Amino acid sequence: MLDALGLDAEAEALYRRMLAEPDTGTAALARALGLTERRAHDALDRLARLALVQPAARTGTGYRAVGPEAAMELLLARQQAELAAQQLRVESSRAAAARLIAECSALRPAAPGTGTGTGTGTGTAHGTASEQLDGPAAIRERLTELAGSAHREVATFAPGGAHTEDDLRASRQPNAALLARGVRMRTVYLDSVRSHRPTLDHVSWLGRHGGQVRTVPELPVRMILFDRERAVLPIDTEDARAGAVVLHGTGTVAALCALFESVWEGAAPLDDAPRHQPADALPPQELAVLELLARGHTDETIARRLGVSPRTARRLAATLMDRLDARSRFEAGVHAVQNGWLPVGR
Repeated sequence: MLDALGLDAEAEALYRRMLAEPDTGTAALARALGLTERRAHDALDRLARLALVQPAARTGTGYRAVGPEAAMELLLARQQAELAAQQLRVESSRAAAARLIAECSALRPAAPGTGTGTGTGTGTAHGTASEQLDGPAAIRERLTELAGSAHREVATFAPGGAHTEDDLRASRQPNAALLARGVRMRTVYLDSVRSHRPTLDHVSWLGRHGGQVRTVPELPVRMILFDRERAVLPIDTEDARAGAVVLHGTGTVAALCALFESVWEGAAPLDDAPRHQPADALPPQELAVLELLARGHTDETIARRLGVSPRTARRLAATLMDRLDARSRFEAGVHAVQNGWLPVGR
């Protein structure tokens, strides 16, 4: 009955019997359930791992069954944690796939007759096409062309932290032209821009003209999607100005659109008031640092992913390890799971 929550039939039967007969020993419970003592002990171990029984010296089994209300809360919480962990793994895989797609597309040999004039065109027998753009000038030119031909939407991941005032000012004219044509604009920045006044002013300007902006603690990759048909990603995730790839393949672009929608759904509108959190909950940026630490990222990588300085990343990591009373990053991850800050099964 409770197998959907991770409780097998034998363990469930033993748990129910322990609720009804709290002072009965393991051997008697096994006989009543038609189990060998070994199987009854194994079922008891499974209940203990799920925290559905607690040590109690005065009972026949040495354990007492927790109440059914608390037991169901524990099982549901465990399942939710496993689902959250799976979702994090999916998002991490999508991000890694996005970076791999960009890097591999840039390495494909050129196919004759597929160039666009702004870079090197490539293609495959399965209809997945791409263009390689070399250098900032080629990237700017092709982005201008794609924006000019967009009819429905431009969706952007904008990592890297705060942008310069000159870059923000230069983007207003093309953004205004897109919005004036009725093209929907959605942009996801990093939370770190919330303290950068020029970026806040620019976002306010975008909002007045119909653009939508949200923020997240970290972003997986720099990316621009045009009409859900073309995706532009950097060839080198460490240096977006070195080159870019324009992807046209239906399946690939659809996967990148799904990544964008997933991040957008969990992002916070920039003009939102800070969300209420429990007193012992971590702020989103610190939680992002903790997740990156648990994945083995260095301080330098964390700084890039969050759009902060390496010094800030080191300070955040040190603060978290001190708060978790951890001597290593691995130990910090273990303590974070125990505190409920990270889901189990990472």
